[in-house]
Parts: sequence; C-alpha cells; structure tokens
Amino acid sequence: MTALDAVTLGKRIAATRKAKRLRQADLARESFVSLPMVKAIEQGKRYPSDTTLEAIAGALRVDPTRLLDVHTSTETRVHAALLGTSASLAAYDVPLGPPRRTLDVLRPIVDEAVHWRLAAQYGRIAQQAPVLLDDTLAAFHAAQDKREAARLVVGAARSVDAVAYKFGARDLSARLIELMRWAVPHAEDPLLHASVAYVRTEVFFAARAHTVGIRALEAAVDAAPAARDENTAAARGALHMRAAVIAGRDGDADTASSHISHARRLSEQTREGTYLGTAFGPESVRIHELSVAVSLGQDHIDDAFAVARSWAPSTSLPAERRSGFWIELARAQTWGGRFNDAFESLKVARSIAPQHTREHPWTRETTGTLVRLRRADQESLHHFASWAGAV
Repeated sequence: MTALDAVTLGKRIAATRKAKRLRQADLARESFVSLPMVKAIEQGKRYPSDTTLEAIAGALRVDPTRLLDVHTSTETRVHAALLGTSASLAAYDVPLGPPRRTLDVLRPIVDEAVHWRLAAQYGRIAQQAPVLLDDTLAAFHAAQDKREAARLVVGAARSVDAVAYKFGARDLSARLIELMRWAVPHAEDPLLHASVAYVRTEVFFAARAHTVGIRALEAAVDAAPAARDENTAAARGALHMRAAVIAGRDGDADTASSHISHARRLSEQTREGTYLGTAFGPESVRIHELSVAVSLGQDHIDDAFAVARSWAPSTSLPAERRSGFWIELARAQTWGGRFNDAFESLKVARSIAPQHTREHPWTRETTGTLVRLRRADQESLHHFASWAGAV
C-alpha cells in the first residue's frame, strides 16, 4: 500500500468522522482503537489493519467499503478460504504430485502460522490455509523420512483448525483433527501425540460429549511420557488443564478439581511458555482455574472472582489465551450482577485479540445479556454489540 493510499484513506476516515460530528477521542473510544493510532491513521502515517478498519467503520456506522472500496471483511475472507481448505482435505492421503516447496522452506512458514494462531490472527492464517495444507501434505508424501514432514502437517492443520473452529465450521474442524491424528504416528513423538489429544477435545466440546471427552483425555494422560523435564511436564499438564475444563462443563466438580490440581503441580516444574504449540505454565493454569469455575456455573462465581481479584494475565502470554481470560471473567461478572465490570472485561478482551473476541460465542451471549438488561453505557454497548453480532 503506497503512502498516497494511506493519506487518501486517512482523509476519508476524518471526513466521515466530522460528518458524524465526532471528535477523534470519540472515534477512539467507540472503536476501541487508541487515540494516537486514530490520529496517525487520519494523518496517513499509519495504514490500519483489516480488524482496525472494521472497528473504525463500525464506530462510524458505515460499511468498511465506504472507507476503502477494495476492502473485504475478515469474515468473508475466512469463509472463502475455508471452502478451499475443504478441497485440500478431500484427498489428504493420496499423493497428487511432487512438492512445490521443500521441508526447509515450509518449516518457518508453518512456525509463522503457529505464531498467528497464538496471536489470534485468523484472517492471516485463512489466506494461507489451502496452499499451506497442500504443500505440507505434498512434502509429507514425497519424504523418505516422514517424521519432520508429519510434524509440519500437524502444525499446519492445527493452525487452520483454529480458524475453522472459531468461525463455526465444526465439521471441517473435525476433519482437520482427523488429519492430525492420521499424521501424528509418523512423527514418532509421544509429546506430539499428547498435543493432538489436547486439540481433539474440541470435538467433544462441540458435541457436548463431556464424559467421553474426559475419558479420552485421561487415556492421553496415561499414554504420555512421565514428567521428567519441562517439555514432558508441559505435555501432561496441558492435558490435565483441558480435562479440568471439560469436567467442569460436565458438572463434575471433584474431577475438575483433581485435574486442575495435577496441572498446578506440573506447572511448578515449568516456566510459562509455548510447548509444541500449546501455552502452559503457572499463568496458564491460573487462567484455567477461572475457566473451570465458569464451566461449573453460577454457583462457582466466587471461585472465579477469587482468581481475578488481585491478578491478571501478563502481556507475555499469547493473545488468544489472554483474551479468553477476560471473556470468561465477563461471563462470571454478568452472573454476579457486575454489569459494568463485565463490559469493561469484554473491551479488554477485544483490545487484546479482536478476532478471537468477536467470534467467541460467550462474547455474544454476555453482550446480548447486557443489552437485554440495559446495563453499562448504552451507546458504547450498542456499538460493541453490533460489532460482535449480538444484536
């Protein structure tokens, strides 16, 4: 994008804002974009990301194409890419031709996709998804030693699955998980097996098959290597975290408590970090303590508040995980009648990871509840609800 394009877009945003009789500070507040960023965009010094442009357009109550006629929304791009992804999966086990890119070339590309997943940059993943799956699968079929190629297939499929799952393409998500389960034995890595078992839980969440999900995760814990270093402790700990949440969804407080206790002890053997694409450590466990309390329902909101009373996730955690904390806290705050706090938590979640927050079903549920109860600042809440698709 040229400097002239940025200047032209900035002038168009400024003119629309003035026509709406809004100050820059008003636009910043209503769009949840910082005031310095709004000023820089209007001056043509910064070009907004797709998410930022959509937020500004929402605050101005215009379609984004009124500001940028070539704009295509993140949601539109994602759903178009998911169609191509489905085609890529149709014959994943059939070699269709020589690879276009080598494993050495693909490795940093898959690593970048993993980074985007953790940062909740779903639009970026979607743009690459069909080609990335095609190329990693082609490299896998052509490889003599399939271990590294299998790892790349799993990494690529997990990143694409995050997009499919968040945007409601649950059947496609299940197929991507089956692809991971098909590829992972070739990696000959028991820790990667544990990682795929962690992701597989999405299927049980989607189907509300909580009891079966607990059994599957407990079997994965039994199959995982003993905790002898950070990597093995993180693999087992992540499975316990996941089991705790799904037990909470099943209303089984005792099982949830047991698993979160195991996860907490294992986190003491690790530093907070990302292990085979999954964040784990003391902070992640603390976030899951809140998740368990929320999963168990309104009778446990005091437990959720206890976690958040004097603590919040640090900025070193992946954006997806941090925003999830605030979304779940907002749900608990709504149950507890703390409506203004709930809206503030949702705004924090949006500032951290807009795409994740917008597509999270609890964002829409909580926002819809606040709107129905006519709580929080009404004008800002209305804008937020429109942005989240809650009204």
